[in-house]
Amino acid sequence: MRYLVTGASGFIASTLVRALLKNGNDVRGLDNESRGSRHRLRDVESQFECIQGDVRDASTVARAVQGVDAVCHLAAINGTESFYSRPELVLEVSVKGMLNVLDACIAHGVDQLFVASSSEVYQTPAKVPTDETAALSIPDPLNPRYSYGGGKIISELLTLNYGRKRLRRAVIFRPHNVYGPDMGWEHVIPELILRMRELCAQTQGAIVLPIEGSGEETRSFVFIDDLIAGLLKVIEKGEHLGIYNIGTEEEHSIKQVAEEIGRHFGREIQIAPGRLKPGGTLRRCPDIKRVRALGYAPRVSLREGLAGTIPWYVENADKKTAPASPS
Repeated sequence: MRYLVTGASGFIASTLVRALLKNGNDVRGLDNESRGSRHRLRDVESQFECIQGDVRDASTVARAVQGVDAVCHLAAINGTESFYSRPELVLEVSVKGMLNVLDACIAHGVDQLFVASSSEVYQTPAKVPTDETAALSIPDPLNPRYSYGGGKIISELLTLNYGRKRLRRAVIFRPHNVYGPDMGWEHVIPELILRMRELCAQTQGAIVLPIEGSGEETRSFVFIDDLIAGLLKVIEKGEHLGIYNIGTEEEHSIKQVAEEIGRHFGREIQIAPGRLKPGGTLRRCPDIKRVRALGYAPRVSLREGLAGTIPWYVENADKKTAPASPS
């Protein structure tokens, strides 16, 4: 199989590129490298074709799609900070990119499309764990926080309704709080690690760690290797117009995550609660029965995953840079 992966130098997409290559596939990547980084793929760059370009440009997307068998569309602007500071760009990349990918697939006869959505489409669900039939919502269109979730809902609608008549297999996957080494800087786990590193250098004994919210907010963090294992199952076996949560049903509070990070540093943690940004979800945990039925089973515990993630951020903390424009 020959795959196109959009957003190829991003955290999840670059790991997918590696996995597809390892399984003997031909891979083409599309990315403008404004948020991702080619260093993630440096050791395999001779093994796949990479087109530098923006998913918002229809001619670039058409050129990238031509000649492949399937498209894995992951290009997006992620990171909570971006949702608040650049919501119009978040939406533009999501909506224009999705339309360009669909138009290109139809024009060039590519009939398999796998689209990355997000747990953000659920916002505050009525039931936790949450399965794929839960209602999707934008609680407050005036809150820029929902630009990302809104863009993903639009992408899902476009995929399902174009795909129903024009594609042989259109499949959506919803990752839930993926983490791992080199995931970027604008996420809760890297932020906690870097804050902890800084405070450990400044003081002895127990650490008072300021956070957003009370610390009782929960997420179900899935290590990148598990996420990719689930995604490969979806690519292999996912049904046409199917939607699949990919994550873990292990639910942890932000306080527990902070304490586990503190344990790695050999320090006790005292949480200093702060204000939760408007629109922040209090609890999130997926029901993963549907993807389990494809043969997926998450294997990496939070403790094991953090043990593989924290050292990378400690060693690379000085490389942190401000984000550029869209991917």
